Formats: sequence, C-alpha cells, structure tokens
Amino acid sequence: ASRVSRELLLKTSPVWRWSLEDLCPYLVSVFSGWARSPGCCVTSRNYPTLPAAARFLHLAPRRVPISGGFAAGTFFALADYTFRFCYMESLRGVRLGVLIVLLQVLYSGFAESSPCSPGFDSDLFVFTVHREHLHRGRRLGRVIFHDCGGRTRSVFESTDKRFQVDTDGTVKLKRQVTLHEGHRMFSVHAWDAKGEKHTTFVRVEHEPKTHRHDHLEDTEAVGPPQSASPSLVPVKEFPKSSGGLRRRKREWVIPPIRTPENDRGPFPKHIVQIKSSYAKEAKMVYSISGEGADLDPKGLFTINRNNGSLYVTRPLDREAKDKYVLQAHAIAADGEDREEPMEIIVEVIDMNDNTPVFTQDPFLGTVPEASTIGFEFMTVTATDADDPNTDNADIRYSILSQNPQVPNAAMFTINPVTGVIRVNAAGLDREKYPEYTLKIAAGDMQGDGRVGTGTAVITVIDSNDNAPQFEKTSYNVSVPENKVAAVVVKMPVTDGDEPQTPGWTAKFRIINGNSGGFFAVNTGPNKQEGIITTVKALDFEQNSKFTLLVVAENDIPFAKPLTTSTATVTVNVLDVNEAPVFDPEEKFISKLEDVAVGSELTVYTATDPDTARTQKVTYRVGSDPAGWVTVDGETGLVKVRSPMDRESPFVKDGVYKALILAMDDDPTPATGTGTLVIELKDVNDIAPSIEERAISVCNKESAPVLLSVIDNDGPGFAAPYRVELQGDSKNNWTATMNETKTGIVLRLKLPLERGEYNVVMRVYDNLALYQDNTIRASVCDCTGDDVQCTEKAVAGFGLPGILGILGAILALLVLLLLLLLFARRKRSEKKEPLLADDDIRDNVYYYDEEGGGEDDQDFDLSVLHRGLDNRPDVFRNDVAPTFMPAPQYRPRPANPEEIGTFIDDNLKAADNDPTAPPYDSLLVFDYEGGGSDAGSLSSLNSSSSGDQDYDCLGQWGPRFKKLADMYGGGEDDLL
Repeated sequence: ASRVSRELLLKTSPVWRWSLEDLCPYLVSVFSGWARSPGCCVTSRNYPTLPAAARFLHLAPRRVPISGGFAAGTFFALADYTFRFCYMESLRGVRLGVLIVLLQVLYSGFAESSPCSPGFDSDLFVFTVHREHLHRGRRLGRVIFHDCGGRTRSVFESTDKRFQVDTDGTVKLKRQVTLHEGHRMFSVHAWDAKGEKHTTFVRVEHEPKTHRHDHLEDTEAVGPPQSASPSLVPVKEFPKSSGGLRRRKREWVIPPIRTPENDRGPFPKHIVQIKSSYAKEAKMVYSISGEGADLDPKGLFTINRNNGSLYVTRPLDREAKDKYVLQAHAIAADGEDREEPMEIIVEVIDMNDNTPVFTQDPFLGTVPEASTIGFEFMTVTATDADDPNTDNADIRYSILSQNPQVPNAAMFTINPVTGVIRVNAAGLDREKYPEYTLKIAAGDMQGDGRVGTGTAVITVIDSNDNAPQFEKTSYNVSVPENKVAAVVVKMPVTDGDEPQTPGWTAKFRIINGNSGGFFAVNTGPNKQEGIITTVKALDFEQNSKFTLLVVAENDIPFAKPLTTSTATVTVNVLDVNEAPVFDPEEKFISKLEDVAVGSELTVYTATDPDTARTQKVTYRVGSDPAGWVTVDGETGLVKVRSPMDRESPFVKDGVYKALILAMDDDPTPATGTGTLVIELKDVNDIAPSIEERAISVCNKESAPVLLSVIDNDGPGFAAPYRVELQGDSKNNWTATMNETKTGIVLRLKLPLERGEYNVVMRVYDNLALYQDNTIRASVCDCTGDDVQCTEKAVAGFGLPGILGILGAILALLVLLLLLLLFARRKRSEKKEPLLADDDIRDNVYYYDEEGGGEDDQDFDLSVLHRGLDNRPDVFRNDVAPTFMPAPQYRPRPANPEEIGTFIDDNLKAADNDPTAPPYDSLLVFDYEGGGSDAGSLSSLNSSSSGDQDYDCLGQWGPRFKKLADMYGGGEDDLL
C-alpha cells in the first residue's frame, strides 16, 4: 500500500491502529476461517505482492451460520474485494478506513454466532522454494492448526518421513530432498483436544528465482514479507488482544528480521523499530531481553527506550550463531504494563566468508592396476561452514594436477558434485608407476566462489596380470617302482606380480599323462615351486615310462587373458626286486579240529611279479602261535604239525591264523606274506565238568545246592546234560538236573555227621560223553540254608583237661632244657686237632672240579669243551633254532581270580615253544674227553704183596703226617 494509506490507517482510533502489512494477513485469516467456497484462490499472478501464506488457498465449502442478514455470496464478494483492496498500490486511505469498519462489524457478528471449529486453517498449504536440491534442516514454512482446547502447540505427523513438522507447525527437512518433478506433496495429521484426527496437505513447489527487492529467497506460507530497502526500517507493532479478535494471538505471525553477517557498519546499526499501539495515548518505555541482550552474548543488541529503535552493536557471525530470539517489552511511563511481550527473531544472513575444507589431507586410496575405465575407487569430501541451504556451501570438486603424468596426463577424473574419483584412461601398471598424487580443489558457489585445495594419494595395487613361468620347460627323472609318496621332481617358477600375494602364489595342475592317478602335484613351501609325488605304487612290469604335462597358475584368476606356462615331465620307472605275492592274501579253509597230524590242509603258493627275472620262490612258516602247521619249502603244501584244538586260547571265534612267508632267491631277497585262515570245526572232544569244587550244607533239613555245568565244546556238543552219582555217594546224596538241563541240583539224602565228604558225579553231554567230577562237601551242624561250620569248642574239657594240657607242656619244656645242657657239656670237652699247630697250609686245593686239574686255577671254561672239540664225529647243535615261529603268550590278567588259568595257558604255550631252552638238540654227557693235561686215574692200582713201605710218608712234611702215623708208624705211634 502507499505511504498515504499507511498513515491514514495509523491515524484512526487506537482500536484500529494496524500497519498495512499486518492487516492483510489478518483479513485473509479471518475470511478463510469462517466460510470457504470453491474457486476462492489467491495466486501470485493476481496478487504479486501478496505474501506466500495467502496464496493457493484452495477453500473447501463449509457451512457456517452468518448473522446480520448477509448472504454468503455477499460475504465472499466482500472478501474478494478486501484482498484486492489491501494489495493495490493505488488505494485511497478513505476507502480503506470505510472498508475496515465494515469488516469489523461483519467479523463481530460472525464471532458471536460461530463456535470454535478445530482443524487446520487450510486444506492445502503451499511452500515455494527456489532450488530443486533442498538440504537437511531447511525450514519450508508453517501449518496452522486449532485444537479449540487452549493449547498453543500440537503434535503433528507427516506421511513423508523426509519432512518433519515441529509442535509449532514449522515444516523442516530431515534429510536432503530433490524435487525431480518440480514439486512434492504429502499429508500432515494432527489431533484436537478430543482426540479426533485432522488432515491437511502440504505442497512444496520449485519456483525459479526472480529479481526481488528483498533478501528473502524462500517465503513461508504465513507471514508478511519484510522490506529490506535501505531507506526504510521495518516497524514492528505489538499485537493487540481485543475481545473482537479472539483468535488473533494464535494466528499472528511476525516474520523474522534478517540482517547480514560480517556487516562493516557503521555501528550501532539500526535494524528495526518496535512500536506500541498505545504510544499515541501515553509515553511508552521500550526494552528487550533474551540472548544478545541481557543474556550472552550480552550487549549485542540495544534498543532506544523512547522510540523502540533496535540496533546491532557489532558484526554478526552466522557460523557462531545463526539466529537470536529476543523479547520486546513496552511499558507505560507510569509503570502500567499495557502490552504483552513480543517475540522478535533476528536471523543472520549468510555471506560467503568460509572456504571449503577437505575432511582429511591427504586422502589415501587404492586402485587395482587392471581397473577398467570408469571404475570408481575412492571419494573425497569437503565441508563449508557457510549456510548449507545457500550457494555459499554448494561445493564442486575438480582435479588441479596429477603426478606423474604418465602414461596419460588425465589418468583419473572426479565427479564435481559427489567427489568420487574414477579411472579415466587405460595403462595403470603397478610395476612401472606404483603411486599417483592428485592435487584436488573444492570450490563453493558451485565452483565459482572460494576454493580450498587438498591432496589425494592413489596407490596402484597389484592385479594378477602376470602368469607364472617355469624356469625349465622339460624334465627327465627316474623313480623306483612300488614307492608311494616319493618325490619325483621339483619345478620352480617365477612371477612378476607382487610377492606374497594371491596373484603371485603359484598352483599347479597335471593336465595330461596322469590317467591312472599315479601322481599328484602340490605347491612347495616357498609358493613358487611345484612338487610332483607318487600317490600310488608304480609297477615297472605294467608301465615303465610316464609323460606328464603340468601347467602353472595362480591362486586367483588372471585379471586379463594371459598365456599360461607348461612343463613336460618324463618319468622313468626303475625295476626293483619285488616280493612274491600270495593269491589271495588271506586264504580261508575249514577243517575239523581233530584232524590227524600230518594231514594236508592246503597248498598256499605265491607268484613273483618280477616277470623280467628268473627267480625261485621258497616257503616257510612265518607265524604259527600254537605250532600246529608246517609248510613245504618247495611246493607250499601246508600240513598239520601237531594236534589242533578249537578250544585253545590261540583260536578266536573258531578261527586260527598262521602267517606263511614266500621268499625269492635274489641277492637281496624279498619276502611276501600270506595269511592262512583255518576255520576249526568243533568236535565233541571235551566232557562236561562241574564248575564248583567245594560246597557246604547243613546236616539237618539241608537246602539243595545248585551246581553249574560247563562244557567248552560248541553248540550241539554240550547241553542238555544229565548226571549220575557214583559209588557211596548214591547212599547219602541225590543229584538231579534243573529245568534247563544246564545245572545240577544236589541234595543231602540222609543226615550225616559233621565232617568232610567226597561226592562223585558223572556228568554226560547230549552225545553221552562224560566225565567223573568229585565235589568236596562240608557237612555242618546247622539247619536249613543257614550254613554255619565252626570248629569244636575247647571248653568241653573242663578244668582237669586244661591242667593236664598245661602239665604236658611243662614237662616238654624241662626235657628241652636238659637236652640243651648236655649238648653244651659235650662241646666244652677238648679234642685233639687233626693237624698239628705247626701244620701251616700254604694253599687250599680243590679236587671236585672235572676240568683240567690243579693247573686250572684261572677257571678256563674252554677246557670243558675240549672233549667235543676233539671228537668231530659227535654232532652237537645245542643252539636256538632259527626261523621258528614263537607262540603267543597270554598277558598277565588284571583279575587275580584268573591267575590259575593264566599259568595253565602259558605252560601249554611254553611246552609247544621251540625257541625256549632247553632246545631239542643232541647233548653229550658220557664222554670224558681226550688230551687232558692230567694223568689217567687208571695208573692208581693196588698191590697184593702187602709189604708196602710207608716210611717215605714221614718225609713229605706235615701235610702227610697223619698218613705216616697211620701206615708207617709203630705201636707207640698208634697209642
């Protein structure tokens, strides 16, 4: 409106003192709240100066009672006229005043007759923006909701989760949104005081930026615009709360005051004037409070107490704080508080005063050398402290330089918006150019503003673009036959890729010549060597030469098509002497266990696989634990050597195994083995026996005793059993079989005296093979089955018996004492020594040796063998036999109760052990030998003359003095 209209409006009564920019939104709110009609839409085309909050009011019809005799058509016509009137620059002040009076009368009638109706002010709120890309945190506008419950804030819910609606109705962006189609529509829900749900629609439209006379780029849906003309400072009046405008306080929207940051002054700078509607009636005193006034940062804003002019005292910094919320107060000079505090929001307009800064410097990235053009491998990012909703923080990226500039000066390119770096040219080669350094730039204002620089270091990582190469392409080796896991050859390779990486580690495959699966190739410990080994025994007689084709590869596939390296390996099989082979390796035969000694069991032969050699095969027994078999060395005929017994401990589950050896006559003989498995069929050769050997019974009303019968024969030769008492046992005992015919029930027939009795029973098996069994029965003085056997009591002798026993013991002790005294007396008598005291013996000679006589003082045992050594005609072979099988001895049992069985089994094994001494060989005991150094005893003969001269015995010294006294002395000597 023109200045004349503004002044005219302000000159009216205090009740109607509003500024024009305050009045128009109020009128729009009033009319839109009471009645709605289709087609009532205010557009920016019709009213270009109308605030955005008054545009796009798509009003749905709503029936509202209208008093005062006005029809609805008249009301809407008046509303339309009011809109046109408020925004026409050429309005006259007189027409404005008259229109205001008419509207006040109409509204008063409506307010009195229309109750509060909860809901949104409009079914559609439209917010216009000047950019397609909207940043997070962007404030779009505000939706108005009345719950008719007195609450100033409500809870809103947006169906589009990218948009957030605060409790005061402010719509903000939760994350970045791009208006690809030029608009975005969604619905918003709210609930009134009664819990009913209300819905409105919000439409965000992109409108290209046009030249305007203010700094407001995006305008909210509600609120008047703020002029930024340097010649006119905005005036803010306190809202009037009157009875006729009940909803005014909730609907009044005071737009924020916007001032640029980094203003150069001069300061203090006037930014707005606060004015009270009561300033014409009384002197008003103005003050402010809040952040920037009486709160930190204090003193940033000041106000003229008299005229309400608001000043900023120093430059603002949007990056430090982008908005200040102040409370303006107007108090009459007499102290009367006539105005409610008014909220003033000062928004700091962003200026491009910050340079983009990279989030890290340098950026480190890697790119495989085999990457294709367009491959994206790293992202650089920069931040700008300026307002993200302006071009001041709209960053574009670029590459300033590349080092080295080979093989292409533009090996990489960067996405100017996202900062993603990708490969731009072919030719990456880690082996030649392992690293690139890029100098990158980030410029705001879409690249036309302030520029920050950084560095990106790109490391070219290895790709598998080099195939491993064999150092030699052919090998000729020899391997003995029959060896498994033998190393055939080692084949080293080289690889140009980075060491110790999957693209460098080699692996190998045999692609030809290994049809039988005789060979395997593995990678050596150094990862650059292939090792071929045998996995099956090679046979010279079947194949004497193999030709293998081996290929070398890597653990990972090649990054591009490459030619692989191959090597040819010729393997010559060396012939070795092989052991004869039995066919089959285990031969099964079945025989009765009582087969006669010397009977032929089977012929078990082996063949020599060395067909290129002429060799003879001989046989012998390798292992025969029981010593039951023998084999013919030439023919391989196996015969029975000793009686076989199926019940022997060497037989397991009725099967006996013997090991047969086959040897060739090579200078280095080879021995093959075969197992002869003999299944011994059972015969009834063991009579049943009674397991219990001693029992105890009472002689009065004795209980029967159950005896167990055992038979080591197999099924068919054991139970059912039967029993017969033998001899006198029939008179005193009864023996019957139990129900199963496997046990004997023994009963005492007549009461017997206390004592030990032998009960003889003959037990038969089902084939009438029997054996007499003797049971030691102890008959005790007791009754029933409570068997208690005790010795006779000594107390029955009485006192005379005891005294007699003691007297006998005393007599024995006296007799023993007399015998000891007599023996001591005899020892005390002095006897004449056999030799005189001067009989000094120089040595003691022993004549009980059968060796070489007195000269044999060194005990040379070889003298004992001289006899046989001088008798070559006597054959002597007292040595352990060779190549004789040793039987299997049973190990010592853990259960002590089995020690008896253990001793019996091992005694039988020792009896059949040909390797245990004494050996079954010729021993000579009746030959005294020949050529002994001692003279023959036959020269000592007696004479019959009787006239022997024994006087010479006295000349032989004291050693022969006794003989001289006996034979050579006279009567005196004899006395």
